[in-house]
Amino acid sequence: MDTVLIIGGTRFIGRATVEEFLDHDYDVTICNRGNHPNPFADEPGVAHVTADRRDQEALEAVATEVDPDAVIDCVAYFPEDVREATEVFADAEAYVYISSGASYGVERVPKREDDTTLCECTPEQARTDSAETYGPRKAEGDREVFAAAERGVRAMSVRPTVVYGPHDYTERFDYWVDRVDNHQTVVVPNGGLSLWQMVYVEDVASALRIVAESGTAGEAYNVGDEHAPTLGQWIDLLADACDVSVRQVDASERELERNGLDPGDFPIYRDSPHLLSTAKLRSLGWSSTPHEQALARTVEEHRVSDRTGRSNGPDREAEVELIESLTG
Repeated sequence: MDTVLIIGGTRFIGRATVEEFLDHDYDVTICNRGNHPNPFADEPGVAHVTADRRDQEALEAVATEVDPDAVIDCVAYFPEDVREATEVFADAEAYVYISSGASYGVERVPKREDDTTLCECTPEQARTDSAETYGPRKAEGDREVFAAAERGVRAMSVRPTVVYGPHDYTERFDYWVDRVDNHQTVVVPNGGLSLWQMVYVEDVASALRIVAESGTAGEAYNVGDEHAPTLGQWIDLLADACDVSVRQVDASERELERNGLDPGDFPIYRDSPHLLSTAKLRSLGWSSTPHEQALARTVEEHRVSDRTGRSNGPDREAEVELIESLTG
């Protein structure tokens, strides 16, 4: 394969994916509506076509114009998007859909691609854009991939867990980078034992390329850091990356409640562990970036960005009140 079309490609995962394919000598075309600045506008190896991916005729015109060897679908948020894309790009050598670890419908540790049940998705959920329907919609998108493979399309799915790294517009991880980088003491709910596996954005990008090149049609591949730190361990890793000292103040659910807070108010907190098995992806030759390298790049970009993530968690004033009540 020599050419790739990336649907999306300018913000976070898509941006890293463009860089991944460029680094491996692909001719890259990005396709989007042009609503966000194009960081590759001056990059000679990246072409840009403007289209609304939800307009099937427009997508068909893109397929004719670009005729890509591989398609990476970063912005398929509805099952219908996947169905239409797998029809439009049926002749491509590879179509890779970005699904999600949220597509799993039961709590298992770890969650495995071929064993763990996916979310059910009603017709109404398939059309409803909300946080509550995100997992069901992603799961139904996976089923569209499987159906396309049965029709002879080399369609595959990659399921990331929570993604962190440079240019993360969700700012979930930025909350913790900001706290650790600017404050000597931070509150950590329930002993910092929350386990929600994360994945570095560049590792998602490499997974997408490797699956496009070597994956099997009709298969899904989990992607997540090979070592999954607890929340408290993440804070220690971030302190090292920021070259600062941070004291973690443990707050139980009851102590948080007395101060009008809940463990779920803190980003990347989860009551039950969320861990994806990555053995299937590793069998294709993929591996994750060591945390020291990933966090060094993440912190460096965070510091020059205007993101703080502060709106994703408790106000610092509320946190300070809680710290004072717990430490006297």
